[in-house]
Amino acid sequence: MTRTLQTEDLEPLAERAGRELEDASAPEILKWAADTFGGKFCVTSSMEDAVVAHLASRVLPGVDVVFLDTGYHFPETIGTRDAVEAVMDVNVITLTPRQTVAEQDAEYGPKLHDRDPDLCCGLRKVKPLEEGLTGYTAWATGLRRDESPTRANTPVVGWDRKRQKVKISPIARWTQDDVDAYVAEHGVLTNPLLMDGYASVGCAPCTRRVLEGEDVRAGRWAGRGKTECGLHD
Repeated sequence: MTRTLQTEDLEPLAERAGRELEDASAPEILKWAADTFGGKFCVTSSMEDAVVAHLASRVLPGVDVVFLDTGYHFPETIGTRDAVEAVMDVNVITLTPRQTVAEQDAEYGPKLHDRDPDLCCGLRKVKPLEEGLTGYTAWATGLRRDESPTRANTPVVGWDRKRQKVKISPIARWTQDDVDAYVAEHGVLTNPLLMDGYASVGCAPCTRRVLEGEDVRAGRWAGRGKTECGLHD
């Protein structure tokens, strides 16, 4: 049974859980989230893979999986979303920006992602997620510490100050080898682009294949001095 939590209780709850669950397994962390927040908990997925969605579905069948359809995704990403919805015990919720790409182009000019990627991400990712998470108290991500220096200190449970919600990263301590092993063991769906040179999959205009020896996220906003979209600031 989930607890009745007051807003002022959430930050200390998150900080305490982050310490107590640091060495817990991903299923244990998600079980804590399901027991604590119930239907007020969701998973967010970029549909790079469905690892966290799969993990969560095993402890909370029918869990909400929130996906941001920016209007700029690769067809393979949309296909992965559709496949996840079809075969997994989850409830996929697709969020869209207030403006279509055409409407954004009309207001800000074409290819805003090239001229001001921070603004484009804000309009097409950050704002829609902020609105889409309104009904939830906690959300889970697939962030891992080994992905980039900016993610090296990711807590398994932390406080999302921007949105005033508990943020759960159950596979924060995993490596890519851990992810690959889980995918292989459970037959988890992954984006086909991961087999085509893409180490991290985002919007098509701002994502390229990575070169040998490059950071996992080097293919995101390459050459722009940008490594995060703002969802995890």
